Amino acid sequence: MPRVEFTPHLARHLACPPRDVAALSLRAALEEVFASEPRLRGYLLEDHGAIRQHVALFVDGELLRDRVDWDVPLQPESRVFVMQALSGG
Repeated sequence: MPRVEFTPHLARHLACPPRDVAALSLRAALEEVFASEPRLRGYLLEDHGAIRQHVALFVDGELLRDRVDWDVPLQPESRVFVMQALSGG
């Protein structure tokens, strides 16, 4: 099963422990996660469904560059990592 993991920074604010998902695509994997923690949807996605600019998604170590069309296929051994860009000085 694909595994979805979140940066520890997100985990401090929202319930998003690493989890295995029964999904064949990134969209389906995140929808499964959103079902258990609905606040994550608004944190990761803009109102029209694109990935927010301050969020980076990695699928099997590759940065997902398309923020609009993020329905990419996953393999059973896929790993998804979700992180938030931090700013400050």
